[in-house]
This record gives sequence, structure tokens and C-alpha cells, in this order.
Amino acid sequence: MTESEKKDTPVTSNQEASESIDKPITPTRCFTGGAISGLLAIAAYLLTKSVVLTYADVPINFNNPMAARIASTVRTLVMGITTMATFVFVMVTIGLFALGIKLIFQNQTTNPDS
Repeated sequence: MTESEKKDTPVTSNQEASESIDKPITPTRCFTGGAISGLLAIAAYLLTKSVVLTYADVPINFNNPMAARIASTVRTLVMGITTMATFVFVMVTIGLFALGIKLIFQNQTTNPDS
């Protein structure tokens, strides 16, 4: 297939996916992804803080003990899920920044001239 034929053929999603996989991992891409994940971690933290403060201010007032248990369980699940999302984004941020730093040091040791 010549270059002109490649330009004329429509690009499918599989081709786009394989092209994105073929891109090299660079420190810039790691730091950009880490920054985006860090912003998501901050947003998840603010959401977690809001949820916890809201639940702390509003007590569970039910006469039925089963309803009180269900409400307590739902509150615990919601707080747990938001906290888990926060720490997942934090760990991804730390991992991407660490990978970017590792790549910088790898490039310096393999290319001492530049």
C-alpha cells in the first residue's frame, strides 16, 4: 500500500487505537497525565469532604431500626466510594510523576551527550 493509498483510506477506530498504543511514553506525557489525575484527585477530595461534612451535620432520625441501619450502610458506602476514588487518583498521580522522573533519569544515563 503506497502513501497516497494510505491517505485515501478511511481510518477506523482499531487503527486509531493501535496508533495511540504505538506512541512512545515520554516524561511530558507522564507529567501531563499526572497533572490531570492530580486535578481529578483534588476534585474527588473536595467531593469527599463535602459528603462527609454533610453526613456529619445531618443525623439519622428514624424510628425503625432497620431503616436506620440501611441509612447508615448507605452513608458508609457513599463515603467509602468517594474516599476510594480520591486515593485511586492520588496513587495514579504519584505513579505517573514517578514514571516521568524515572524516564528523565533513564534518558540521561542512556544519552549522556545531550
